[in-house]
Amino acid sequence: MRTSIAKWLGLVLVGTAAVTAGLAGAEADLPKMDGVPTAEAESVGMSSERLERIDQVMQAYIDRGETAGVVTLVARQGKVIHFSAQGQRDVESAAPMTHDSIFRIASMTKPIASVALMMMYEDGHFQLRDPISKWLPEFADMRVAVPAPPGARITSRFDTEPANGPITVQQILTHTAGLANSYRGITQPEFMEMSAETRPGDTVGDMLKRLAKLPLNFHPGEHWEYGRATDIVGRLVEVMSGQTLDEFFKDRIFEPLDMTDTHFYLPESKLDRFAALYRPGDDSQIALSEAPSTGSRYVAEPHTYFSGAGGLVSTARDYFRFSQMMLNGGELDGVRILSRKTVEMVTANHTGDKEIWLAGPGYGFGLGYAVVTDLGPAATPRSEGTYYWSGAFGTIFWIDPEEELIGMVLQQLRPYVHLNVRPDMASMTYQAIID
Repeated sequence: MRTSIAKWLGLVLVGTAAVTAGLAGAEADLPKMDGVPTAEAESVGMSSERLERIDQVMQAYIDRGETAGVVTLVARQGKVIHFSAQGQRDVESAAPMTHDSIFRIASMTKPIASVALMMMYEDGHFQLRDPISKWLPEFADMRVAVPAPPGARITSRFDTEPANGPITVQQILTHTAGLANSYRGITQPEFMEMSAETRPGDTVGDMLKRLAKLPLNFHPGEHWEYGRATDIVGRLVEVMSGQTLDEFFKDRIFEPLDMTDTHFYLPESKLDRFAALYRPGDDSQIALSEAPSTGSRYVAEPHTYFSGAGGLVSTARDYFRFSQMMLNGGELDGVRILSRKTVEMVTANHTGDKEIWLAGPGYGFGLGYAVVTDLGPAATPRSEGTYYWSGAFGTIFWIDPEEELIGMVLQQLRPYVHLNVRPDMASMTYQAIID
C-alpha cells in the first residue's frame, strides 16, 4: 500500500495497483535518500494537495494497463517536494516500483555528454566554431547527398556535391551538421545498412568512421536534424581527454556529483532494481519487451562501446542531482562542474528559427538541450527558457530557471507517444504552483 497525505486525511485514492512509499505532501512523507533534500510543498510556493493529482493521473495509466509503473519527481528552489514510485518495476515477477529503481534513460544521456564536452571547452581544448576534423579527420571534406536529376546515369539513388563548409563542434552539439540518421533524409537506407555492421568489440570511434563515409543529408548548419551527433560529442571528449567516455563520466561527473547508480553497463549486484522494458500490445495493454536479466545489453561485462547519444542507465535521484547542478549554474554541494556563464551558453537557443521537429513549434535548441522559446506555439506551461530532453523509453526531465523548478518522469515503455504521460506530468506539476 502507498503512503500519502491523501491517505492520512482519509481520502479515497484512485486505483489499487499503486505501490508507493512517500508521495507529495508533508516533508515527512517523502523518502529519505542521501543527496535528495526535501521540503513541504507549501514552503516553496506549491500545493501539496494539488501535487497529489500527479499520482492520480499516473495511477490511471497504470490501472488501464498502459504502462507498468512510473517514478515522478518535482523539485523547487533546490528542494524535492514530490517523489513518488507507483506501479511495478517488473510485472512478471510482481516487483514493485521503488524510488531507487534503475531505468534505461536513452537520450537523456545526451545532456550529460554535452556537459562533458563543455568541460573540455572550459579546459581550453576548443572553440565552438572549430571544425571537428581537427580531432576526427575522417569528417574532413564531407559531401552532401542531392537527388539525382531525372535520367541521370548513376548507380545510386542520389548524387553528391562538396559540403559548403566543415562540420563544427557547435553544429554537432546542436544537431545541425546534416549527418545521416535513422529518422529521415535521403541517406536513411544507407545509414541503416551502416548501423547493421556493428560487431562485438567495436567502439563508438569505429562506428563513426563508417558514419563519416556516408554523405550528409544537407549542408552543415542549414537545418536541424536529430541523429547520432552526440556520439561524436562523446568521441570528442575521449580524444581530447585521453579517457574513455565511461572513465571521463565517472571521474569528472558521476563521482563528484555522487551519482552512484548511473552507469553505461549495470553491475549485476544492482540488477534487482533494474526496470523491465515494455511495449504496447493488444488494445495498448503492455507486453514485455525485455526482462531484467544478466543477458541484457545494459548489464556489466567487458564492454568497449560507450554511446554519448544514448547508453546510460540511471535513477531519479541521480538525474535530479545532475539537473540541480545545472539549475544552480554549474555547481552542487560545493562541487563545480561548469561555470555559470558556460551554463548560460549551453542553455541558450543556438538554432534561431530552425524547425526543431522532434520537439515541435515554440522550441529552439541549445548545446545538448531543447529550449522553450515561445509558450503559445510550444503549448506548454513550462516557462520560456526552460530546457529539457527525453529518452526513447518514455522518460523526460525539464529544468525551469524562471520557476527554479525541476520535473521528471521515468518509465520503461517503447513506443510511448500514444500516451500523454510526459505532457501530463508537466501540466500536473505547474497547476500546483500557488505563489
